Amino acid sequence: MQALWMVLAAFLFASMGVCVKIASQWFSAAELVFWRGLLGMALLALLARRQGVGLATRYPGMHAWRSLVGVVSLGAWFYAIAFLPLASAITLNYMSSVWIAAFVMGGALLHWRPSAREPRPPLHVPLVLTVLAGFAGVLLMLRPSVGEGQGFAGTVGLLSGFCAALAYMQVSALSRLGEPEARTVFYFALGSAVAGGAATLAVGASPWPGWPALWLLPLGLLAAGGQLCMTLAYSRAPTARATLVVANLQYAGIIFASLYGVAIFDDELPLVAWGGMALIVASGIAATLLRARGHLAADS
Repeated sequence: MQALWMVLAAFLFASMGVCVKIASQWFSAAELVFWRGLLGMALLALLARRQGVGLATRYPGMHAWRSLVGVVSLGAWFYAIAFLPLASAITLNYMSSVWIAAFVMGGALLHWRPSAREPRPPLHVPLVLTVLAGFAGVLLMLRPSVGEGQGFAGTVGLLSGFCAALAYMQVSALSRLGEPEARTVFYFALGSAVAGGAATLAVGASPWPGWPALWLLPLGLLAAGGQLCMTLAYSRAPTARATLVVANLQYAGIIFASLYGVAIFDDELPLVAWGGMALIVASGIAATLLRARGHLAADS
């Protein structure tokens, strides 16, 4: 059942991407972040109350950092969705698994101090190759976009995956401290509303479009629903193997986004771009499996 929850989450997030791409015709990325956060706050406050979870926290600094990197990731992702094919923007955001693998390797090297008693940490060749393959996939996927003047949007999309990796690592740290998911996501929504509102005030708000503003409602609902389904998927995975299956099923969102892009937005991607997307997905899955194998080996 947990696998179906993750597939549903991937579908809801891809559907949210459709709303973002349509709403971006009338609203800036900052405004979309603001409305997504405001609607998310209301829904998550109700969810937390229903679950009996208080919103007071002992870790405000950690929530602030998670919200900061999460908001940057969200704003960059919304910008990329507005200017790139939907499948490309979502794939770049899913580079987070590859970024985390790169962080793991970099962290091991940074914490190593040369000494006769402590040899240099072994170079995990499969993980290195996985990271390199992921970035090769990015180059393949963005090559057509650069030729069409979308290079900046592609770079912003890559930033969204980088910051998403930082946010996921912070969420994991908060979870180990016992913070409920509803509380963590509520503070992220609060940070989104504050940052998005401040950015909107700084650059100016778009003219209110009237009826097209209704696209903001499903955007917020789909985002909250996707977050809830993803939480249920991970919380109900009974074993490490089931958790791996759940983690890798998130890439179903790229399939949904591809179908949406072709059916709704008439997106046309060359074969090299599809190959790059496939390489990113394969490297992301491989990075997840290799990191899990490392954790299991360390625990045994």
